[in-house]
Amino acid sequence: MLHLVSQSPLQQEIVERMAAGDDVVLQQGTIWAALSGHADNTKLLQLIAEGCLIYVLREMLEANGIEASQILDGVNIIGYPGLVELTVKNPVIHTWC
Repeated sequence: MLHLVSQSPLQQEIVERMAAGDDVVLQQGTIWAALSGHADNTKLLQLIAEGCLIYVLREMLEANGIEASQILDGVNIIGYPGLVELTVKNPVIHTWC
């Protein structure tokens, strides 16, 4: 399942609806959760430990002045072509905004 998350801050209720093997793309305001040292890092690390793959869009990082080196270990940086690949891979998509 693919989760497109743009709701900020990242809410625990949303995190609890994700399961092992899910792909999670952080967008808009939630990209800050991927910034190393952010308060929501624990939620992302929980998802990674449970077997979810976490992604953040490169274009959104650049638009917000965030460098790849500032991103939490375990979070994957992708471009829009990568997002398209995830939508093809996952027949079920949930949008959280």
